[in-house]
Amino acid sequence: MTEQTLEQASPVVRRRVQDSFDLQGLMTHLGARLTHIGPGRVHIALPARPEVTQQHGYVHAGATSAIADSAGGYAALTLFDEDSEVLTVEYKINLLAPAAGDHLEAIGTVIKPGRTLTVCQLEVYGVQIDGARKLVANGQQTLIRVIKPAQ
Repeated sequence: MTEQTLEQASPVVRRRVQDSFDLQGLMTHLGARLTHIGPGRVHIALPARPEVTQQHGYVHAGATSAIADSAGGYAALTLFDEDSEVLTVEYKINLLAPAAGDHLEAIGTVIKPGRTLTVCQLEVYGVQIDGARKLVANGQQTLIRVIKPAQ
């Protein structure tokens, strides 16, 4: 399935997710960007550049894990109303191959939505400039829904 054929979230949900993402200092620092916001599914791209690599030239596991965590969190957020936010309770990531490529793509997919706890599947692919993709990490995440504090 290509990004063009993926179901899009409503414009209101896409704006809410993008606005929240834009407040994340770490994602800004890493150079990550949202590339798809759908109901229960979010993609984040991270360009491979020297600032996010480890000593062997691969994208660092910390950066790989961070985009996976955010992709899952925002996938869950797409299913809740504007008064809700999510926080990660726990996640497990398996690093399957060196994170190499032109960029990484993290995909968070809700596999069990809930009123309080939501479980997501996390995948991270190394994407070559020609579009070839290799799964470099996968995992699972549990998130808790919280009500936004009054302003």
